[in-house]
Amino acid sequence: MAPRAVVVGPPGAGKTTIGRLLAQRLDVAFRDTDDDIVRTAGRPISDIFANDGEPVFRAMEEEAVAAALREHDGVLALGGGSVLSELTRERLAGHPVVFLSVGLAEGAKRVGLSTARPLLAGVNPRATFKALLDARLPIYRSVASVEIATDHVTTGEVVEQVVAALAASSTRSS
Repeated sequence: MAPRAVVVGPPGAGKTTIGRLLAQRLDVAFRDTDDDIVRTAGRPISDIFANDGEPVFRAMEEEAVAAALREHDGVLALGGGSVLSELTRERLAGHPVVFLSVGLAEGAKRVGLSTARPLLAGVNPRATFKALLDARLPIYRSVASVEIATDHVTTGEVVEQVVAALAASSTRSS
């Protein structure tokens, strides 16, 4: 069993929104590893960060991704920082990974730079978001089979681009 598509990207790229729509379009189930972590821990991710720290959260995230890659055959959305784990990057090899990219201005507008996102809380959330994008961009690209820009396009357009890119990718690998 393997996911039909694994969706990655920074906060605000639309991983959950696009993932759900893509799953509907492909007539498969949708799963989000952030939801898995919240369900397993019984508390919000922001609480895990605040009370246990980022390393504990990242370990939980690594386990959630491994389980989902084994168990899920639909569309799978990963948390924005999941690709920071080398083990997770290795596990993604061979899977159809869709990187949803978003620019700084659009991403900041979408996430609202709120404290609900633990890594963006602080004195200058916009600068933090820019640093996060700069640091993670090469990592997202390294795991992706397909990259789709989400700025200034509708969710429907993004889904259609993903479907077309996945079809082209599977044709090339056949």
